[in-house]
Amino acid sequence: MRTLITGATCVLPSGLTKASVLIDGDRILDINPPATAAVDERVHADGLHLIPGVVDDQVHFREPGLTHKEDLRTASRACAKGGVTSFLEMPNTNPTTTTCERLSEKLELASGKCLVNYGFYIGATPTNVAELIQARRTPGIKIFIGSSTGDLLVDEQSALEQIFAETTLPICAHCEDESTVRANREALGGGRHLEDHSRIRDERAAVIAVRRVLDLSFRHNHRFHVLHVSTGAETELLRDHRGLITGEACPHHLFFNVDDYARLGSLVQMNPSIKTAADNAALWAALRDGRLQVIATDHAPHTLEEKQQPYPKSPSGLPAVENSLALMLDSAHRGLCTLEQVVHWMCDAPARVWDMVGKGRIAAGYDADLVLVDLNRTKTILNAEQETKCRWSPWNGTALTGWPVRTWVMGQTVFQDGKIDDTIRGTEIQFDHDRGGYWKTA
Repeated sequence: MRTLITGATCVLPSGLTKASVLIDGDRILDINPPATAAVDERVHADGLHLIPGVVDDQVHFREPGLTHKEDLRTASRACAKGGVTSFLEMPNTNPTTTTCERLSEKLELASGKCLVNYGFYIGATPTNVAELIQARRTPGIKIFIGSSTGDLLVDEQSALEQIFAETTLPICAHCEDESTVRANREALGGGRHLEDHSRIRDERAAVIAVRRVLDLSFRHNHRFHVLHVSTGAETELLRDHRGLITGEACPHHLFFNVDDYARLGSLVQMNPSIKTAADNAALWAALRDGRLQVIATDHAPHTLEEKQQPYPKSPSGLPAVENSLALMLDSAHRGLCTLEQVVHWMCDAPARVWDMVGKGRIAAGYDADLVLVDLNRTKTILNAEQETKCRWSPWNGTALTGWPVRTWVMGQTVFQDGKIDDTIRGTEIQFDHDRGGYWKTA
C-alpha cells in the first residue's frame, strides 16, 4: 500500500515546510517524491500540518491486574484518537513486570490488543539485578524511589548502588524521597485535607531524591531520565547534565497547581503532587531552554468512584493520553511555545532518549507513524467522549484549539474523521541502546 500525503505543512527535522510525504507499507519512502510516483491513495491535506506520531514515554495502562480502570485496548484507542502512536508502559501492574518472563508475557499480550506501538519497562526491586542485566526487549529500567510499596520500592542506598553499578540499560525513576514523605505525613497527622497532599509530597522530597540519583548517575556514568519533574528547584539541578541526564514534564504539572484543588478536588491529586503557579512557570522555562527535553503524560487512570473517596483514601493519578497533544497544540496557539517545540518535546526527544529505532521524525526510512493536525479546529474536552475506560478527564469542559484529525500507525490509518479502526495492530518498539541516547544522537 502506497499513500501520498500532499499539501500539508510538515514538521521536518529541518523545520516547517510544505512538502509531500510518500508512505510505502510501514515506512516513509520519500519526501517530495517525483510526480510520476505510483500510489494507491492520495491524501489532500491543504491547510493541515503533518507531524510525527507522539511518543508517550510514561503511561500506566493497568493491564494485567487492574483492568477495571484501564486496559491495553481502551488505552491504545485513546492513544490513536489523541495522536499518540507509541507508548512506553510502567511496571507497576499486577503482577509487577520485574522479570524477563513477565516482560515477555506483557509484550505478547500487547501484540493482540494494542492499536499503536508499544514498549514496556522492566521494574527494579532490591533483589532482581540479575533480571535487569538480562533484559533486552525494553527501553530501560524503572525505579520507584518513593511512591510505591512492596518489592517495587527501592530506597536502600546499597540496592541503588548495585543497580547503577551493574546494569547497562538506561534508568528512569520516580523521584520523591520516601523518608521525607513519611516525616511530612506524620507531622500532618497523616494528612486530613486534600491540600495536605502537596505538603506531604513537597519540593524538598523531590529535590532530595533528584540529588541522590544525580550522584549515582555521575559516579557510575549511567544514563538517567528524571520522570515527571514537578518543581522549579529540580530543574535548576538539571542544568548540570554531563551528557547523562534527561528529564520530562507532564501536562498536569504544567497546567495545574495547588490553587486548583478548590475547583477540581482529588481529580488533580497526583504523585508527585501539583505544586505552585511559580513551579508551573519554571517548568515551562526549563522546557524552552532545554533543561527538560520531554513531555509525557504519566497517564494513570482510576474510576471516578475511586477518585471521589475522601482524602487520603482517594488514589493519585489522572488520565491524559488522549488529550495531551491537543493541550500542547492549544499552548502553541496561545503563544506559550511553537509547533516545532511541541514536536521536539513529544515526538523526537523521547525517541532519542530511549534509543527507539525509526521513531519520532518525518524522514525517509523512518516508520510511517504520522499525525495530521488541524491547528484551527476548536473543540471542547467532554467526559462522555473519552476513549479511556475511566471516561473522565480533569480538563472536562475545556475548549482547545488544535486537534489531531488523522493518525497513521506503521502506515495504517488507525484514526480518521472521529472514528477508530479497531482492526489495526501496532508493533513492538525496537531499541538500539548502542546509539548512545539523547546527548549522543543528532
